[in-house]
Amino acid sequence: MTFYDDIYPFYHMRRTAFIFSGRLLTVIICFLVLTLCILLILPGIRGKSRIFWLLRIILSLFIGAVIVALNFTDNWAEARMTTNATYKSFSNAVVHADVGLHVGLYGINVTLKGNPVVQLNETIDYNEMFTWRDTIEDDYKEALEKGLPNPILYIAEKFTLSSPCGLIFHYRHSGRYASATLWVAFCCWMLANILFCMPVVLYAGYMMLATAAFIFISAAAFTAIMHAPNCVFTIGTVFFEAEYSLSFWLALATGVLCTVIGVLVVIMNFMLPEKMKEAFSEGVDSFEDEDISYGETYLNSAFLDDVIVSSCTSTEGTVEHV
Repeated sequence: MTFYDDIYPFYHMRRTAFIFSGRLLTVIICFLVLTLCILLILPGIRGKSRIFWLLRIILSLFIGAVIVALNFTDNWAEARMTTNATYKSFSNAVVHADVGLHVGLYGINVTLKGNPVVQLNETIDYNEMFTWRDTIEDDYKEALEKGLPNPILYIAEKFTLSSPCGLIFHYRHSGRYASATLWVAFCCWMLANILFCMPVVLYAGYMMLATAAFIFISAAAFTAIMHAPNCVFTIGTVFFEAEYSLSFWLALATGVLCTVIGVLVVIMNFMLPEKMKEAFSEGVDSFEDEDISYGETYLNSAFLDDVIVSSCTSTEGTVEHV
């Protein structure tokens, strides 16, 4: 069996990196470019306000990037195992491999990597994506036509409509609700940034709290699948069960960060309202304006002569009138 563009000709694989997919990479690049563009204005901000604006920009864009990126990551929950399993249907050949299941909001990603990678005269390194869409049946049918290895087909079959586990109903609905609330949180984040640029800092703090609330609701929607009846299945002799992964914990951490920012803004607005307005102004420091030196200035002598003549004329007219 030969390679064509590094892919086996008879088992064409739709490879999808389960961490850095194309959409996720696009989100990261867009926010990095936006950050660099906004940072270009920092040299125009005087004094200590420059540091405050730097922290403000970095924190705000970090929160926005995380909220958008969480919609496209495939590691909200994951399960891993190392086991011996049959490699192909209608064959007794057994391979020793690492099997991984990575669950996102729009589908699952199943990985299979041999240990060692080359076994049975083949390179065992698969990475297959199965999206919900309306159902997962089309992707599963395509996987059967490709002749993918048994461990991948076995896991994907558990998420089909015909499976008695009913995992697709739990994961698909919880993923949709989690994604919808994340987009609402993104809208709240944008409103908070707009309000921070206006003399209504208190409402900006409220919107940050709303952002945190919707992020927590999103995480809670995803946790609903963990309270559903468990469908325990095995590959070889090892049990396979998904647990919370990086994206879930990152969502919780971002929600806590938004809560802290919102609470601090609200409390400081009630305790020191003038300082808060000054801190979130357009970068004008009134206490620094007094120390500004404009250097030497020069006046046109012709202009001074005209001013003196006009002043003398007005004085003489006043005296004659008296």
